[in-house]
Amino acid sequence: MSAVADMTWDAVEAPLSGGAPALLAIGAASKEHGLHLPMNTDAVQAEWLCREVAKRTGALWWPPLTYGFYPAFTDFPGSITLTGETFQALLHEVSCEILRWKPNGLFVLDTGVSTLKPAAQTLARIDNAFHVPVVEGRRYREVANRLGEQVTGSHADELETSHMLAIAPGVVDMTRAKASPPGEIPGTLTRQNAPSGSYGDPTLASLEKGEAVATAKVKDCVEAVQSLAKTA
Repeated sequence: MSAVADMTWDAVEAPLSGGAPALLAIGAASKEHGLHLPMNTDAVQAEWLCREVAKRTGALWWPPLTYGFYPAFTDFPGSITLTGETFQALLHEVSCEILRWKPNGLFVLDTGVSTLKPAAQTLARIDNAFHVPVVEGRRYREVANRLGEQVTGSHADELETSHMLAIAPGVVDMTRAKASPPGEIPGTLTRQNAPSGSYGDPTLASLEKGEAVATAKVKDCVEAVQSLAKTA
């Protein structure tokens, strides 16, 4: 068991004393994800990724940050964003609190896109804290380029929907999946330029693509933890 939320304090102490690294994921729990995926899609992916990486690295993982900097989605009911400053302050304080217990490095698995820049800026100011941008991993990009059929996309799209089909198929309703209108969407998604809330074509999603995406993300994150923990 490596989820801190499920452990007693003395059970947490033992692996930390033995040099375990720490994981903290960023994944929204209240952000629209089209008509076919739930609002907590990012949080589901974040917890899944923490579990899988922890199994392979012996890391302890803290509950994900489920509120963050998501200004592009606020036109859709229920979607919540923090200001960039508030998100950075939250991430900074939680990260420093985790590092107070002296794990072998803190690895922040960032499942977002709009959170990438503020998270990287925040973590660059903290010793032994490492930013792991999940969507920028080498293996993930290779899989995305090889298997992706959509012309554009980055949200509730072909690849994200495929990933969810692999890790949480029960929450995906492919009968409601709708592609966004053709062309690039500048910045903010609205109910006019992306009526379904998707950016990309989730109708192209498949379990096979999702399994490849899932495997690639885990391998990228495990590599980052195993290589950087040695320097922490």
